[in-house]
Amino acid sequence: MSTKNTVRIMCPSLTCRTVLAVPESARGKTVRCKACGVTVLIPQAATTAADPNKKAG
Repeated sequence: MSTKNTVRIMCPSLTCRTVLAVPESARGKTVRCKACGVTVLIPQAATTAADPNKKAG
């Protein structure tokens, strides 16, 4: 799996903490950790917000 098209996320289970590598197409979907079976929601891509300190105009 190419690292450019891969999302890396840590399993939220405190007893597992395995790093999961899932394809970009999984964003917004749920996947199951192969190590412990916990269902993990893959977050949507982060959007860049406007700088709050920058003045408009």
